[in-house]
Amino acid sequence: MTTVVWFKRDLRLDDHGPLSAAAALAQPVIALYVVEPGYWQLDDTSERHWRFIAESLRELDHQLRQRGNRLYLHYGSVPDALADLHRRCGIQRLFCHQETGGRWTFERDIAVAGWCQSHGVTLSEWHQFGVVRRLANRDDWDHHWRQRMMADCLSPPPSLPAPPSTLPESRWREPTCRWNTPCPERQPGGSHHGQRLLDSFLSQRCLGYQYRISSPNTAVSSCSRLSPHLAYGTVSLRRLYQQSKQAGDAGVALPRKQRSLTRFRSRLHWHCHFIQKLEDEPELEFRAVHRDLEHLKSAPDDPERLQRWQQGMTGWPLVDATMRALAHTGWINFRLRAMVMAVASYQLWLHWRQPALHLARLFTDFEPGIHYPQVQMQGGLTGINALRIYDPVRQSKQLDPHGQFLRQWLPELSGLPDDLIHTPWLLSHNQQQRYGSQAYPKPICDHQLAARQARQAIGQFRQQRLTNDETRRVLSRHGSRKGPKQSRPRPLIKDRQPPAMAQQLSLFDD
Repeated sequence: MTTVVWFKRDLRLDDHGPLSAAAALAQPVIALYVVEPGYWQLDDTSERHWRFIAESLRELDHQLRQRGNRLYLHYGSVPDALADLHRRCGIQRLFCHQETGGRWTFERDIAVAGWCQSHGVTLSEWHQFGVVRRLANRDDWDHHWRQRMMADCLSPPPSLPAPPSTLPESRWREPTCRWNTPCPERQPGGSHHGQRLLDSFLSQRCLGYQYRISSPNTAVSSCSRLSPHLAYGTVSLRRLYQQSKQAGDAGVALPRKQRSLTRFRSRLHWHCHFIQKLEDEPELEFRAVHRDLEHLKSAPDDPERLQRWQQGMTGWPLVDATMRALAHTGWINFRLRAMVMAVASYQLWLHWRQPALHLARLFTDFEPGIHYPQVQMQGGLTGINALRIYDPVRQSKQLDPHGQFLRQWLPELSGLPDDLIHTPWLLSHNQQQRYGSQAYPKPICDHQLAARQARQAIGQFRQQRLTNDETRRVLSRHGSRKGPKQSRPRPLIKDRQPPAMAQQLSLFDD
């Protein structure tokens, strides 16, 4: 009897429930990964995602071979892969993790379940981390999450039964990605790199975490940088949680380290909190969280504004440096993620969907369950959160006062002194020639005026169009909970904001 372990966003051996269960059966095991060409044609996938996955797959195959097995790669659809394996090997069981993804993977998983049922193959799914499928009551989620995080981690199986002799060697085949986005400084994939990041973070880099993650100059080293490894499952979130807790609780740990790791673990909680939103309401990939806000922006987007934002040519230095850094490295810290999405939503008045897709393609750590609720939260579409209309000049002076980050990514402004680099549009013609900044574009618009107009337009829309019934629905389904004793936030009445989540920086962006 043959068992197939289907790898998806869980590219590791450690703390892998399906793999451990298959190993315990002492029967032939096929470790399967399917390269799905349709997935790589989506608007929120890109080449940089595949490159990270490919490196992780090569390492996974090496680790499996060390244990007497190997990774079998199939190019095509998952049902076709299973049908081929069934003809060759007569599979009886399919083990895998649950996945909270977009509509495409959701429909794929339904098709796989249907194939298993029609062919008499037993399908067993394990939860990946703290997301609860078919959660009956949001008030119970925190309890489920803590139970799962404190459960024993599973060690990698020391050996794995070989696949049937009828299974041929698989051939490596690259997918054709619709969106080719070269990323010269992308983080490498694989569990080995994830573990090295974790070790260095817990030993030293975590010190001062809560104070150093906002500035782009310190966040690069002070954030854990584990987010792509969590997104593709090369590390276990539960293992990460427990090791960080052990490091913080150790008798030799300094109070400063304890505080930093406590704050870090709170981000792991928020990580699952946001994915739970998409699990509970998959429509968030395409429609506003607060359905009354779906038609807030009904006019067509200005294509020039969208393009200049995408290319880092808005004329606001911090926005442009951030977009260029993201294109080059595949990563930026949370504060900058929030800021560029807010600027696209408010000052540029763009509908959230196209900026969301562009950012998804650029984030190496793209996680649909975090991404879609977060871009809507930063775009003011939840109806239960305070509007965060970032002032790009104020943020620039606060986060990069000496222009270090700006000069790194905006060579046109490298000659400007600290006191001028944040507002280059105020330079005279003679100053532009003196400092060589003529090539840098003028701002798309007056950001302060645009922010006031956006705030006024949204305020009026909320007063006239938002209903308490829909606000109550959003709070009930997606509002934060701090534990079973916390009372529910009050619903929105006219333009009043409930306190729930209003000041949380809740994207795990490390």
